[in-house]
Amino acid sequence: MLRDGDDHRYHRRLMQAGFKSKAMQRYLLEMVPQVEQAVANLPINPTAPLLAFPTFKNMTLDLAATIFLGMDLGDEASKINKAFETAVAASMPKIPLAIPGTLLWRGIRARKYMCDYFQSLIPAKRAGEGTDMFTLLCQATDEDGNQYTDQEVIDHMIFLMMAAHDTTTSALTSMTYALAQHPEWQQRLLEEVQSLNTEHLRYEDLEHMEQTEWVMKEALRMYPPLSTLPKYSLKPFEFEGMHIPADVLVATYPIHTHYMEQYWTHPQQFDPARFSESRAEHKNHPYCWVPFSGGAHMCIGLHFAIMQVKLVMFEMLKRYSWTVPQGYEMPVQQSPISKPRDDLPIDIEKRL
Repeated sequence: MLRDGDDHRYHRRLMQAGFKSKAMQRYLLEMVPQVEQAVANLPINPTAPLLAFPTFKNMTLDLAATIFLGMDLGDEASKINKAFETAVAASMPKIPLAIPGTLLWRGIRARKYMCDYFQSLIPAKRAGEGTDMFTLLCQATDEDGNQYTDQEVIDHMIFLMMAAHDTTTSALTSMTYALAQHPEWQQRLLEEVQSLNTEHLRYEDLEHMEQTEWVMKEALRMYPPLSTLPKYSLKPFEFEGMHIPADVLVATYPIHTHYMEQYWTHPQQFDPARFSESRAEHKNHPYCWVPFSGGAHMCIGLHFAIMQVKLVMFEMLKRYSWTVPQGYEMPVQQSPISKPRDDLPIDIEKRL
């Protein structure tokens, strides 16, 4: 994410192998039984709501560990989850000084814990025969036979694990909220799932979950996981009559772009059909829908994220219906990653 030019292209090219079709099909096969079990075993209590955000966070962290690490985190899961949360929170500290006790200080310590954890696993991954992303990065070579250094592998793994579970958790939570508020869409997606006529989601089924993808994209439009995308200008440029010099911080705001009336019809309204082929409002401008950023830095895991969301929703819709109380509005914390301040309590029931 923080690389540019030839350096960025080199690293992205090596990592791209982990997101090609054959790898994606393998990931889905690995995720299906895990998601089926996790969703089937949700702690449903008729007298208390289910907290959607932490439920999805635990699920997606376990999935990320399986797919990207090729392992079960076991007792380390809660420590690693906490370290990720602390490091992400420290990316936007109010006090940008690493004084003991401050958020930035805790974030640096959390990152060191993650670095030490991944470093301890590298020798076995370099020598192993696994098919997980960690092993692929440890063994990846370019045309000249060069490998990633240990630190490069660690940097990529920390970012992959963060992106694979933090942003996906945000997307699943927002989508769950939207479907609770709009039961007519919950019913439409249930019918779409039932029309697949399969007990276990298959790779070829994904393209037929068209309306599920519309709802996901609309949830990401209204509640982008990253409301702000800070970048640096590589060279001077003009924008709306203003001169922007090179090498300065330039903040872009998906949360603003996603509500611009020149691109979206009634942007305050939940309207998944705006992403249908006949309307395609997200194509009104190449960068009017940017929850995954865009250009050379378009999220490398975009299709993996869509696949994961579809799988979780396939299982959720099959088994449950859910609502929120009349008049409830999800209180959203926009940064550093969009999430509900109250963890999104939902009333959930098993389908008959």
